[in-house]
Amino acid sequence: MKKNILVIGPSWVGDMVMAHSLVQLIRRTEPEANIDVLAPAWCAPLVARMPEVRRLVETSFAHGALSWQNRRAISKQLRGEAYDYAYILPNSFKSALVPWFAKIPVRRGYTGEQRFGLVNDRLALDKHRWPLMIQRFAALHDEQTADDMSAIPAPRLSTDTDSVIETLNNLGLCINDSDILILCPGAEFGAAKQWPAHYYAELAREKTETGWQVWLMGSKNDEAICRQIADIDPKVVNLAGRTSLLQALDVMSCANMVVTNDSGLMHVAAALQRPLVAVYGSTDPAFTPPLGEYSKVVRLGLDCSPCFKRQCPLGHLNCLNQLPVKMVAEQIDQLLDHNSKEASV
Repeated sequence: MKKNILVIGPSWVGDMVMAHSLVQLIRRTEPEANIDVLAPAWCAPLVARMPEVRRLVETSFAHGALSWQNRRAISKQLRGEAYDYAYILPNSFKSALVPWFAKIPVRRGYTGEQRFGLVNDRLALDKHRWPLMIQRFAALHDEQTADDMSAIPAPRLSTDTDSVIETLNNLGLCINDSDILILCPGAEFGAAKQWPAHYYAELAREKTETGWQVWLMGSKNDEAICRQIADIDPKVVNLAGRTSLLQALDVMSCANMVVTNDSGLMHVAAALQRPLVAVYGSTDPAFTPPLGEYSKVVRLGLDCSPCFKRQCPLGHLNCLNQLPVKMVAEQIDQLLDHNSKEASV
């Protein structure tokens, strides 16, 4: 009998991308199941590029708000879908309310914020056994699979050629014979994740001088830092704040190389299988690394990192300020050399 399954998704871009690994595991064992994802409306472009998902059930809850009445209203609508199973990825109390209100028989998730009763198929979070977020998502489906990273499918977002062409035309971008480097210098989490703008500018200048196109990507919150970089080199194309998430996916799919901080766009680039160099400062690649086949991580690994703070608690941000452009450029060269050798085989 065909099952109806609801995945309660995260509310961050990177986490939602990583949730695709769980969706793929569900599809492996339930090839005929209807898989829906409950998540904020802005997730629609990501979910649309996950071929295993039937539809997105959109929510409009304010971030961090209980929104009791709104959750009850959505739950009432969902009862008619006759879901058999719910996977609850966030650990918050409020994230478990909708499947409980919707009377979904099996509600699988971590105990989290004292969710006894709301989550009736509970799993204890073993951070040592499953250090990576992707393992913790996978364990909700199968604990033994989560133990073996090689058994967990990496997130893979599909592309739509017609959509890519339309996006490039709308943004006035042209793909010619030159390679494209995309730089993502922002990070929603805070400044302790951001490699300095002048380093990004130096890297951009090195590449434009050798004939590369360099495009800057980010949200409206990243406009200031991207403007600093673009002001240094007029050849750079600044797209910060100019793209929707759907357009960002399309643009990112065109990159020959991506350099980014630990951010949602990093996970998008990895899931699109773009060659990627990720710069880490206050956070830990042992928890949320880029999961692409062609991904490299650059970090100094100072004694004070990872601190997981939004601002450097010591006031110096040495984990990023002392990370030279040369280290990133070397990783770019290694990736380009590897890809060149693969293409010649």
